[in-house]
Amino acid sequence: MVQYLTSANTNRNGDAVTASRFDIVTLNSPRTNELANFWAELLGLQEIEREDGDRWILLGDTNGGRTMGFQRGEHVAGSIHIDLSCSTSDFPNERERILRLGAVETRPMRSEPYGLIANFADLDGNLFDLCAYVSAG
Repeated sequence: MVQYLTSANTNRNGDAVTASRFDIVTLNSPRTNELANFWAELLGLQEIEREDGDRWILLGDTNGGRTMGFQRGEHVAGSIHIDLSCSTSDFPNERERILRLGAVETRPMRSEPYGLIANFADLDGNLFDLCAYVSAG
């Protein structure tokens, strides 16, 4: 097992406020390989760790930074919600790419005061949004 060294989180004044910090998002799934492949393709991540066949899969960026974990286990649809973002110019093509990867659009794409939004569910029913924020001007 790899040990990760962490330092305390600090506030704006530099004061240590907690030793705990955010690490990764982990999704439980009975089909870890398929779900990890979906998110790797969607976010351009790569597998950086695997344990016990497909019991635990960890994705990361090209620098090896830990991002998302997939753990074989019971899945409860709708128990997590992830927000993704892109530019307004990339939004239509990114929305189509997400659909081609197998996501299901759960509501019609729409424009809100803060920007464009599309709501999806991944292969296991985990909810996520694609948001293209407009600048406050």
